[in-house]
Amino acid sequence: MKNLVIALGLIGLSAAAFAQKSSTDSIAEYRAMLQDGNPAELFEVKGEDLWKKKRGPKNASLEKCDLGKGAGVVKGAWVELPRYFSDTGRVQDLESRLLTCMQELQGFNAADIAKTAFGKDEQNNVTALATWISAESKGMKFNLSQSHVEERKMYEVGQRLFFMRGGSHDFACATCHSQDDKRIRLQDLPNLTKNPGAGAGFGAWPAYRVSNGQMWGAQLRLNDCYRQQRFPYPLFGSDATIALGVYMGVNGKGGEAIAPAIKR
Repeated sequence: MKNLVIALGLIGLSAAAFAQKSSTDSIAEYRAMLQDGNPAELFEVKGEDLWKKKRGPKNASLEKCDLGKGAGVVKGAWVELPRYFSDTGRVQDLESRLLTCMQELQGFNAADIAKTAFGKDEQNNVTALATWISAESKGMKFNLSQSHVEERKMYEVGQRLFFMRGGSHDFACATCHSQDDKRIRLQDLPNLTKNPGAGAGFGAWPAYRVSNGQMWGAQLRLNDCYRQQRFPYPLFGSDATIALGVYMGVNGKGGEAIAPAIKR
């Protein structure tokens, strides 16, 4: 009888282990299947059109926008952002930099766009632009600069914010993303303090969210992380979200950009 109980216990453990492996493998297969024909491709097409199209009060395109590698240069820009820009005196990520270009070149009001709800009006266009621009650097390695004092300062701020606990649940970014092999239900949680987690996590956004049929930029992803921690929204293009982008991007140096990716 004792041997039978032991045998049944071992069978139960084996079944549980098999089920866990099977679930993980199934999710990987599901994502691979979705990646073939990722709806993000539609946003890429829209973003490229928006880059070249004359729009706004000044009836101009964004083809002279400087993303850090010179006016109009797109390829390779995504993997070096956020970075310091001397014309604004700020460290900017891709989306906040796009607002600068939309205001200076096309005459849009950057502050009004920043206040617009995610997924609405010009905010939706910013996401499409970011999707196309990130796709132009797909497969390249992240190499964020830390040569300027403001870039180093933002890394330090981002690191502090990453480990800062607060809110009603006493959460921090680090609660979910500072250890290896963590997951919530069936969702893997990359360790964003080092590679490969930092590169794979930071380097995946913008991404298409299958669960709600929406394209999310990095700004929305970070704002939603704060929402889940029960923090107030930092708001679009805030120094807090940009600092976190610097922290994760520098930690992900050498990691491969996979954006625009596809998420559950």
